[in-house]
Amino acid sequence: MSFNLRHRSYLKELDFTPDELRFLVKLSADLKAAKYAGYERPRLTGKNIAMIFEKTSTRTRTAFEVAAKDQGAHVTYLEPSGSQIGHKESMKDTARVLGRTFDGLAQNAGVPVWNGLTDEFHPTQILADVLTMTEHTDKHLHDIAYCYLGDARNNMGNSLMVGGCKFGMDVRLCAPRGLWPDKELIETCREIAEGTGARLTLTDDVDEGVSGADFLYTDVWVSMGEEKSVWEERIKVLTPYQVNKDVMARTGNSKAKFMHCLPAFHNRETKVGEDIFQQYGMDGLEVTDDVFESEQSIVFDQAENRLHTIKAIMVATLGD
Repeated sequence: MSFNLRHRSYLKELDFTPDELRFLVKLSADLKAAKYAGYERPRLTGKNIAMIFEKTSTRTRTAFEVAAKDQGAHVTYLEPSGSQIGHKESMKDTARVLGRTFDGLAQNAGVPVWNGLTDEFHPTQILADVLTMTEHTDKHLHDIAYCYLGDARNNMGNSLMVGGCKFGMDVRLCAPRGLWPDKELIETCREIAEGTGARLTLTDDVDEGVSGADFLYTDVWVSMGEEKSVWEERIKVLTPYQVNKDVMARTGNSKAKFMHCLPAFHNRETKVGEDIFQQYGMDGLEVTDDVFESEQSIVFDQAENRLHTIKAIMVATLGD
């Protein structure tokens, strides 16, 4: 089934119907197959795309750049330190200027806008996650169960809850009650679940959350932009929700896989990781290294699929 999403912006999962989201995942799989087999056909030839980032990025930036170039588009990367954004010109004014020059990505500009990531939602990531899940199980989407452990108030907690309910999946968020998503968003997702057949569980009990799950998912405990002062409290309340070998075993599912949107603090091989070890004595935070590096881990499949799903969004909303 095809959908006409041309000229649509992709800002959050709530803006799209379940069928539209399924179409984007299917298109992602088709584009991935085409790239691997060497028959990909450029649909964005001659398009000019502006990438506006307010935070540093690895996966999101490179996925957008490679996806655009694969499809024949030209890309310009902008960040606050290299432009007048927020300094001498507002984001809204900048966007309207860029809208006269570029074909995509500039908000308030009259062209499709694609949200790579905000504090509230991570909508391109959830498409990559669902594509990755379908690649690692024979189950239908409706039968897939996944559990997110950690700070469920962050953009990944929100997007996994909304996206999973849109796709009609068995969605579990496992976190201390003080770190659950906004109540209004939870109620919205429960309403969505009534229509899609999704099952939504919020719990602070790890065994309840992970039992029978096909996928365990986590994210960093402190998000970009948060002060270092929150580390001690976050480690104290979230250590019981760390994904380790014991928690993987408690799924009761020998085929259960581990997922993470990355970057991950799973060892001491980063400055932040070493600082955390020196201060708190932990050489892995949200996930232990033995899980991250195990055969159960599919995190790099997720990372690759950012490329294919972002490409699908571009092609569907801007392609000829």
